[in-house]
Amino acid sequence: MYVERETSVGEPTSQERRNAEQNDRRILGNVVQCDGARATISAFADDVDGAVTGLWTVGKMISINLGSTRTVGLVYGIGKSDRAWSNEGQNPIEVSIELIGEVRDGAEPGAKPVFDRGITTYPHIGAIAHRIRTRDLQAVYDLAGRHSITIGTLSQDEAIAANIAIDDTLARHFAIVGTTGVGKSTAVSLLLRKSIAARPDLRILILDPHNEFAASLPEYCVRVDSKTLDLPFWMFRLEEFAEVLFRGRETVPEEIDALRDLIPAAKNLYRNPNSGSYIRRGSDALTADTPVPYRIADLIKQIDERMGMLESKTDRPTLKSLKTRVESAAADPRYRFMFNSRLIEDTIHETIGNLFRVPHHGRPVTCFEMAGMPSEVVNSVCSVLARLAFDLALWSEGKLQLLFLCEEAHRYMPADPRLGFAPTRHALSRIAKEGRKYGCYLGVVTQRPGELDPTILSQCSTFFAMRLANEQDQAIIRSAIADSSASTLAFLSSMGQREAIAFGEGVATTMRLKFEKLSSELLPGTAKREEAASSKSGDDIDLVAIVERLRNVPKPTQQAMAFAEVVDSGRQAGDPDYRKPPTTRVQSDDDFDMRYGLKPATFGMRPQND
Repeated sequence: MYVERETSVGEPTSQERRNAEQNDRRILGNVVQCDGARATISAFADDVDGAVTGLWTVGKMISINLGSTRTVGLVYGIGKSDRAWSNEGQNPIEVSIELIGEVRDGAEPGAKPVFDRGITTYPHIGAIAHRIRTRDLQAVYDLAGRHSITIGTLSQDEAIAANIAIDDTLARHFAIVGTTGVGKSTAVSLLLRKSIAARPDLRILILDPHNEFAASLPEYCVRVDSKTLDLPFWMFRLEEFAEVLFRGRETVPEEIDALRDLIPAAKNLYRNPNSGSYIRRGSDALTADTPVPYRIADLIKQIDERMGMLESKTDRPTLKSLKTRVESAAADPRYRFMFNSRLIEDTIHETIGNLFRVPHHGRPVTCFEMAGMPSEVVNSVCSVLARLAFDLALWSEGKLQLLFLCEEAHRYMPADPRLGFAPTRHALSRIAKEGRKYGCYLGVVTQRPGELDPTILSQCSTFFAMRLANEQDQAIIRSAIADSSASTLAFLSSMGQREAIAFGEGVATTMRLKFEKLSSELLPGTAKREEAASSKSGDDIDLVAIVERLRNVPKPTQQAMAFAEVVDSGRQAGDPDYRKPPTTRVQSDDDFDMRYGLKPATFGMRPQND
């Protein structure tokens, strides 16, 4: 660092870049203009010998020496006023900086410098500007004793670690934004690893739409997908259950009203089989949203009884349509995780314990893989999980510390209120607004912050902004930054891989950092890419396996569903023994068609066995 000899006298910190033999003409520049937020420095692009120094570059942090204090600024623009280069003599340039704060020397000799975001003394005209020294740069990003983790290095000086306050980052929610291919998933995996090491009591639930995080956290993770998920239908609230029944389409109010009346009756039948359709009134009354088991057969029975009532004559078409929806959903193989249980039991303890890792047995992370699930099911399941996460943290009185991480968050919380699933939006919004009070934290990962609900984004206090090319997305992030480092975001469209701009409560001040490099086998999606590469080595494509996945129907050897029967695949609907064990067929000599078990002489009567 180059400073005047007079100002360096008596300074308690060493000037490690100052040499007594240095010429004062090598001072980097002087302040020629200053306002409340920015300043302009007059300098030279080359030295007296005509060699270009390259000391002034965009993105570098500089220091303006004011004696006992040094004003810190960030270079965001460089230019020559005449826009011409001369080989004769030095070339004067103008350097535009944004003022960030000031560094003060410690009161005791040898004490560390102290950084303050506010500026008490602004630079005067002619103040000397120089490159910031290492101790001052460390003071700028010092977290003042807060519990911190190291996630990388500063882009300006790779010798200085980039630290974040992990408790503030988690408790006040965080967001990671960046376009496709810049390393968001890798940054998420790194943050999760560091968070688990720093917070062993933390549980993490990841909504993983691309099935890529399980391979990056093999020692911490439990994988849950559509085949292993066990989330009984009776744990769904009415609006979440209706989303499954109506397959994402607009609901029919009359059918929803019927469900609101009939589901409590079915729950009462499960608890009191001999009580009939009588519903108990009082403090222990059941509602359609109470997470109490009931049977689909009892619900259909209640619908049939309601249709049989004389006063329900006008409601029969509605009830018939509702019965068809319930039966078709229960028979859909894509929903087997909801209806696959042969015996309806109160398994809420096992379900919640497996999903939220209580106890975690050394694996505190749950990866919920959604790649093979229908969109309407994803909406309902995400709503149930977000609601349960908040309720568990609330009723555990802070003992359960839970991070709910949403990858591709704009799917569940779109900016357009007409899109998405309202209960999911409400559940996540509740976590964002009130979750930190009870130990339920929210992590948002998206490549399109412009399509994300601004209410959710405004609740995130720490941002990691990676490369963003879209102007609308950049404007969203620019509006979210709270301090005086808005010019830092000018680099959003040109940052490199693994680079990010971090700002908010989790960092001391806005910093440009480069995330640590993970080993190749821990990168998200590595297993899928290796599997795809190995499959390309052969020329044949397994079309049978592809069709089986497309149909999503269990094989005959798998356990049959509780309400289905095993049938012979060689027979078709309409055959007389379609739902009976296959028997040897006897070819008839009659000229009549015997496929339907009818003869002209026995039409309308029970067919006789020959």
